[in-house]
Amino acid sequence: MKKNKNNALNYRKKNRMKVVKSISQFAFLLFVGFILFQVLVDIKKYEEPDRSKWTNDKGFIAISYFGVSRTGTPKLIAKQQLDQQLKALKDQGYVAISQQDILDYYDKGKKLPDKAMFLSFEDGRNDSSLFAQPLLEKYNFKATFLSYANKMGNSDRKFLQPGDMKKMMKNGYWELGSNGYRLSYINVIDSDGQFIGMKDENELRNKMNIDYYNHYLMDFIRDSNMIPVENRAEMEARITADYTQMNKIYTDKLGFVPNVYMIMHANAMNGSMNRLVSDVNLANIQQIFKMHYNREGDSFNSLSDSKYDLTRIQPASYWFTNHLLMKIREDTAQEMNFVLGDESRAKDWTVVHGAAQYIDNRIALTSEPSGKGLLELKNSEKYEDIQLSTSLNGNVVGKQTLYARYNRQQDSYIRATVSNNRLIVEQKLPFKSAEKLYDEELDEVHWNESELALNKATVYSKEQTSVIDLTEEQQYPVNINNTRKITLSLIGDKISVTVDKQQLLADRVIDGSIRTGSVAIESEYHEQNEKDDIYDGVFDDVKVVALGTNGQQQATLYSNSFVGVQKFVSRMQRAFDTTIDWMIDTF
Repeated sequence: MKKNKNNALNYRKKNRMKVVKSISQFAFLLFVGFILFQVLVDIKKYEEPDRSKWTNDKGFIAISYFGVSRTGTPKLIAKQQLDQQLKALKDQGYVAISQQDILDYYDKGKKLPDKAMFLSFEDGRNDSSLFAQPLLEKYNFKATFLSYANKMGNSDRKFLQPGDMKKMMKNGYWELGSNGYRLSYINVIDSDGQFIGMKDENELRNKMNIDYYNHYLMDFIRDSNMIPVENRAEMEARITADYTQMNKIYTDKLGFVPNVYMIMHANAMNGSMNRLVSDVNLANIQQIFKMHYNREGDSFNSLSDSKYDLTRIQPASYWFTNHLLMKIREDTAQEMNFVLGDESRAKDWTVVHGAAQYIDNRIALTSEPSGKGLLELKNSEKYEDIQLSTSLNGNVVGKQTLYARYNRQQDSYIRATVSNNRLIVEQKLPFKSAEKLYDEELDEVHWNESELALNKATVYSKEQTSVIDLTEEQQYPVNINNTRKITLSLIGDKISVTVDKQQLLADRVIDGSIRTGSVAIESEYHEQNEKDDIYDGVFDDVKVVALGTNGQQQATLYSNSFVGVQKFVSRMQRAFDTTIDWMIDTF
């Protein structure tokens, strides 16, 4: 009897376990199904703003990104950086407006939100859609995705295809635009003076050896003497054919032509372009499109601007968030709440000029337009003999400076600057000019030709091509960064400077009257970057140590370096990112 009772209990126990197991399996399947549904089906929809509350008739800003990648390249912004920038814009109160909002603003006099922003992504890249989509959903931003018509239907997997574009429009976050039919160059001359003529973007194998060029829609076709080889009618027919082909492809592949056009390249129409060439472009643009972003470099568009001559800024991949906010402040004269980052780290510094973001072991110091960014380390004026070290990770074209014994009131100091790959060491006495103690070129910075973006397209005369050497490789590109580990040591009236473990200045005697002052760091743009007068100095692993008269380290006054587990995790993360990026690029 007892045995039967035990059997019954065991049976019920097994049944309960089966039920629990079945429920668990069913719950797991539901969870997996939900995840797959989230991945495969766009269920989030754009929430339209309440336009009845809009009162702004002053204008709007336009921001256009070239492209997005996972961790960033010299051309593509990192998705994390894009996230930070979009969050900052959201926090400032910006509302992303649609193409129709802009048309209604110009055509019907309708109002815009107080802080109106037109957001776009150029070049039609697959990764831009992939990485930007979750961020548009996160901040409820609408954006325009622009493409080249000749990329539709080809085998280049880098670019989104018509079916994908139609799908991405359904959730309301995306609208479509065009960069034109193709990206192609004309009147190309290489660094040896050889006339190459016309080449598509993918045919320019070595951009470093290109001296002169223009874009396909920007000029007459010319010979090696820069004399036109086509008359006005032939030029107009050639350019019109490009627009006609673009119109046909969009109509066939999408069923419509996008409203928005951004010509390649910006700032040429009504500028360096021949008036006859401008006229035929404008006639085609006005016939096909409803608005045109003709200019780049200024973010603000007002009611007095033409909807066929709009302007936008194109944030470079190396812009930190405060760089973008500083630029918008310059264009709009509106106050900005700059991003601070780690507030506990920020407490150690006084911001004198510019804006600083504290990110882990990094200080990103953004200069003011055509000015400087300057931070002073609090309480550092108490120490005369110090060692200041850091890794400079900003762009080569720019100025990153370390100060010791910096007296702001008297404008006296000892400083070491890395500017365009030159090390310049100076001393300055009160009310006198700075005196150079050292000025030499550092070891060459190596960079890849693929990182170069051609940006000197214009109309050249034969005299210019004969006299001016504009080979891209003669100067470092403005989008190339580099790491320099620099250490500045001051003991009494002697200074030593080491760069990348090489001592370049050893016990150089300085003026003995420069005895007191703070530790400071500074960023400043370089005149070579003609398109951007704001610069982000990047100071990693900043360390300030008090020294004894014998040069021995006595105490660490400041350090933002990773240590212990943090350092290990940081290295592992960099290795992981490098591996993933290699796999994406390779496969």
